[in-house]
Amino acid sequence: MKQQTRRQFLNTATRSLGVFTAMAQSDSLFAQSSGERPPRADGITVLNPRARVPVGLIIDDSTCLVNLNRFSMSQFDLTFGGANATYNKNWREWPAEIPDAFVRKFGEWCAEHGVKGKYSIVPYPACVGRLDRLLPGWSQRELEASLELVRTLIMPNWDIHPEMVTHTRVIDTKTGHPYPDASPKFMENWEWTTGRSVDEIADYMAYALRILKNVGLPCEGITTPGGFGTRARPQLAQATLQSVRDVFGAEIPHYFRDLFDRGEQSVAPRVEYASGLETADPRCVVSVLGCTGDWTGGWDCTPPAGVDRFITEDLQRGRMVEVIQRGEPALILAHWTGVYWNGQELGFKIFQEVVRRLHARFDNLVWMKLSEVARYWAAKELTRVERNGGALRLRAPFACPDFTVRLEAAENQTPTLRVNQEPKPLREVNAPLKLVAGTWCRDGKFVNVCFALPKGASEIRIAG
Repeated sequence: MKQQTRRQFLNTATRSLGVFTAMAQSDSLFAQSSGERPPRADGITVLNPRARVPVGLIIDDSTCLVNLNRFSMSQFDLTFGGANATYNKNWREWPAEIPDAFVRKFGEWCAEHGVKGKYSIVPYPACVGRLDRLLPGWSQRELEASLELVRTLIMPNWDIHPEMVTHTRVIDTKTGHPYPDASPKFMENWEWTTGRSVDEIADYMAYALRILKNVGLPCEGITTPGGFGTRARPQLAQATLQSVRDVFGAEIPHYFRDLFDRGEQSVAPRVEYASGLETADPRCVVSVLGCTGDWTGGWDCTPPAGVDRFITEDLQRGRMVEVIQRGEPALILAHWTGVYWNGQELGFKIFQEVVRRLHARFDNLVWMKLSEVARYWAAKELTRVERNGGALRLRAPFACPDFTVRLEAAENQTPTLRVNQEPKPLREVNAPLKLVAGTWCRDGKFVNVCFALPKGASEIRIAG
């Protein structure tokens, strides 16, 4: 059988995802369950946060100091016995390090422009060394400084995810060493998850999460490397829910596994395995989807597709324009190795221009971390809404900032908000894009209300 490259495996998997989601209510191996859903009374529509469109940047293959693609190439080449040209590049000429000076440059620019998203930290990058123990080739002082840079500069605006343990060889969690088998069956990017139970995959995820916990990097989600979990999607989702809650106590775990970089397939987050919504311990896991390919420069430093794939120079076309115009979260995929691009920073330059064009074209964007997107969609789908006379009663299993709803109202009517029977002030603003928590505005025959949704009970009433 002809082996697939990592890229081909991932692209094939994401193109076929529609088959898997179409079977969401079946007993198929590939069918994730949505779980519980509460009743929703007519008369209320949950809008995007602050009536804006979420955008974000998903950075894969990042870690401290190690230039992951340089150290991965020979391991992938071993897996395919030298027969795959993708892994026969001159990787020895590539730098061993992506320096912290670039991390600082990137992080400061993103903070200045309001950019948020997800930043992977591979815990044991390409088997070079564990970030909580030793990173051969770098001093302990350099490693500690790199970790501190992530804590202070990256974490405020980015979720930290492990991208499994090594992003290459599967680690035996009992010994801490790679399995001796270097075939696709024991590579994280390919077949290891096939046939594995929820507990086995959760144990592996927890191993990665504990390394990051040891170095003071809290996580609410995980990222899958390559094709990890492609043929074990229900197990992957449940293992994420189990491991992220167990290690970090995260209320709403999420994961990044899939993307759709073309077509009309929805890229809205998928809230899965919801349970216990009426109890003190509600649970769910959220699959967060990307909407672009790695057009800033491939993980292996292939030539980047360029800015126009995201948004054209005239600001009228491109994948980001398509997704934003239909109001769904527009989350860009980029690989850290391609952003740095062996010191040429090709991907970073492309991303900077993408941001410039997006801000020139749209005034209704809100940059969000993946955890913030996941929380909003969990609240959007899992909050019970019941009508009680002229009031709409909400019971939320999860609190959520900037929760924004639309209700029909006559011209002389205004909304009021009560939380646990106590009135909360609402201030009128004159346009939807001026909404912040604690405000409302008229929007034709509707009113839009933005408020901090509490866990538990709240009530919205429209009165003259």
